[in-house]
Amino acid sequence: MEAYLDPDTYGPYFDLALGYALQLLGALLIFLIGKRVARALGNVTNKAMTKYGVDETLTKFIASSVYVALLVVVIMATLGQLGIETTSFMAILGAAGLAVGLALKDTLANVGAAVIILIFRPFKVGDFVEAGGATGTVESISLFTTTISPVDNRTIIVPNSAITAGNIVNFSNKAQRRVDHVVGIGYNDDLKKAKEVLYGVIRDDPRTLADPAPLVAVSELGDSSVNFTVRAWVKSEEYWDAYFGMLESIKLALDANGISIPYPQMDVHMDPTKEETND
Repeated sequence: MEAYLDPDTYGPYFDLALGYALQLLGALLIFLIGKRVARALGNVTNKAMTKYGVDETLTKFIASSVYVALLVVVIMATLGQLGIETTSFMAILGAAGLAVGLALKDTLANVGAAVIILIFRPFKVGDFVEAGGATGTVESISLFTTTISPVDNRTIIVPNSAITAGNIVNFSNKAQRRVDHVVGIGYNDDLKKAKEVLYGVIRDDPRTLADPAPLVAVSELGDSSVNFTVRAWVKSEEYWDAYFGMLESIKLALDANGISIPYPQMDVHMDPTKEETND
């Protein structure tokens, strides 16, 4: 017995099914093609930024952001092709995005600060900096934190927002750096001789530079000492070696030349008249 389908009865259902099938096929094509286009544009963004020397972390972040943004557009177009009303969906998505943004505002602030750091480059990995309450060598810069290692080889992880919220001191972005010391001698010591000795310490140190010229000058007549300001320029990478080495050389040179380094003293004088009164 042959099955017979009455076109008048079943025809509208076939048309409806065919219409849904075409909609589904169109939506699938939009999603697949759109996804490939979004990925391709993300890769183009990545390659273009890499070509122009943009920081790798920032490059990956922007390329990923481009891909995600385009993918959201593709998904909206796909839903629209299926006949789904996207206006309410966008409103819900916007409200959810606002809620997430408020919940993660500190985290997003760190991301924004990372973008500022990576674009304006106040420092780079390997620089010795003072930022966000930490002082040391920058080990890494991520989207949320910057890792700084002090001279004692600890690890300090600083939120990026804390870095951009305050002053940033970069000790490595200049080829030369100045060593500053304050040296006190006794009032009874030979001032001119002490000045020559201090100049000799600077001249004998192979790390000090002749240009800019070093300086040794009387800067203060203190309570118990005549204070000299001693300044010498060195290469930035030799700063700490020169700083500590010069301190040791200054002490040895002053001792060798009989020049004293005074320390605070207090003289107590007893009033004999008051002692007799108490008796």
